[in-house]
Amino acid sequence: MSELTTVARPYAKAAFDYALESNSADTNAIDSWLNQLTFAAEVSKDSTIHDFISGGASTEQAITLFLNVCGEQVDSKGQNFLKIMAENKRLLVLPQVLAQFCELKAEYENTIEVDVTSAVKLKVAQTKTLSAALEKRLARKIKLNCKVDTTIISGLVIKAGDMVIDGSTLGKLNRLAVTLQS
Repeated sequence: MSELTTVARPYAKAAFDYALESNSADTNAIDSWLNQLTFAAEVSKDSTIHDFISGGASTEQAITLFLNVCGEQVDSKGQNFLKIMAENKRLLVLPQVLAQFCELKAEYENTIEVDVTSAVKLKVAQTKTLSAALEKRLARKIKLNCKVDTTIISGLVIKAGDMVIDGSTLGKLNRLAVTLQS
């Protein structure tokens, strides 16, 4: 997996840098590129397309099929990008390119996605308070992804990038069990 990330990183950086240069008040090139990469990544995941481009198809056949399937969802700049990826036999790493592009976009916009797991559904006031506290702690705009998992008994598990805050009862019980065993 890390090999795919290494292969995808320069393509994502090139696409993001180009989108950033093309960005203006009238058009949001970053969002446009994000939409195009999202669509192309989904196309590359299709089993028929995946088998075709990973098989013995020539570069010309692969790009022709890929661009025909993408149609008007990808503009001329995006088509050129896909052609370069096809020439280098990298169309299969489009999902990783998309993931890297999203990371670059979040870093540029100074945002971070935070996964919050709770035992019960959080109220709107609780999510606002939590979001404000996390924005202050992380010094970034926060996008909360809340989900419910009754197995944590009570409390919250917060994951933001590499940071994990486990304030759940289940987490505390697990830490207590480890402490008692040592």
